[in-house]
Amino acid sequence: MLLPVILGALAALSAVLTLWQFAVARRFPLHARATDTSFAPGVSLLKPLKGRDAETERCLRSWFAQKYSGPVQILLGVADADDPVCELVRALLAAHPHADAELVICGPPVCPNAKVSSLAQLERLARHELIIISDADVRVPPDLLANLVAPLRDPAVGLVNCFYQLANPRTLAMRCEAIAINADFWSQVLQSRSLKPLDFALGAVMATRGSTLRQIGGFAVLGDDLADDYQLGQRIAATGARIELSPVVVECWEAPMNWRQVWAHQLRWARTIRACQPAPYFFNILSNATVWPVLWFAVCPTQTSLLGALGCIFLRRLTAAYHYAKLSRAGNLLVPWLAMLKDFLGAIIWAQAFLGWHVMWRGVRYRVLRGGKLARVR
Repeated sequence: MLLPVILGALAALSAVLTLWQFAVARRFPLHARATDTSFAPGVSLLKPLKGRDAETERCLRSWFAQKYSGPVQILLGVADADDPVCELVRALLAAHPHADAELVICGPPVCPNAKVSSLAQLERLARHELIIISDADVRVPPDLLANLVAPLRDPAVGLVNCFYQLANPRTLAMRCEAIAINADFWSQVLQSRSLKPLDFALGAVMATRGSTLRQIGGFAVLGDDLADDYQLGQRIAATGARIELSPVVVECWEAPMNWRQVWAHQLRWARTIRACQPAPYFFNILSNATVWPVLWFAVCPTQTSLLGALGCIFLRRLTAAYHYAKLSRAGNLLVPWLAMLKDFLGAIIWAQAFLGWHVMWRGVRYRVLRGGKLARVR
């Protein structure tokens, strides 16, 4: 008789955590814009690149189209001069002859994290005090810079980042992953922030100061880290500086992925979080408001467990649809159903994360060490 009681309690707890997540997400002013954008110091954008796909050009063009009154330096870094993205970058530079932008050939990676290796090279070329770091597949609105740098007017703020959405979930597998990103991840970050100040960063777009980077040792100290954005936030927070969330949402545009690729992506993410935050990752399974109610009813098929399970699942579906719509500003009738599928698959990935430390990243196999450090498997 003890197991049904435990499962019933876990189902109730998952519902409470879901409501908590909904409450903090509802209060956050997502998509709001700064009322005062007069703060416009010079910024240097560091953009590491590798390869190109159908969306790369539009993502890069969005940075050349910024409506920002201050000077902007754009540094586009690539490891290999034969990379196909170089041709695209040269065409963009020719189309924007007045932009302060250049293609930088960074050379072969000098550390396990190839992205950080490029960032360390670009950091040396940055002329402005404010540094913007952005992933290659990110498309941004024209007013991003004006809003992103606004919190840095306060010297107590050490880093500003923003939420992101998967903008083109083309396959069923990607639509399932979009639930994890567009519905769950951003609201879970806010849930974490309601307990304590942020001590990590979200890597799609980040803004910090050159002096802050120098204080923590620059990008070179992150060369062995898989979650370089997380570790960057950790190190900056450790200096006593505050990490802020901008309400502006950026878009991530990814090449089409099948189930195998999405599974590998999610598993890499799961094992990285487990390495960086083992306790929070372990207890994250408690918030699964689909699996626990279903298990409760499966073990104890009574009217009480049926009504309780249906209530939990309805709540999960409703809040997932709300979170998804709020972030993406678009409704999707599949979200409530995909949220349930994502929860079942997520429980398997959660368990699988404890069964090994190997991940695939950019076609290379790595072992994730304690604290999220990388070791390439030969």
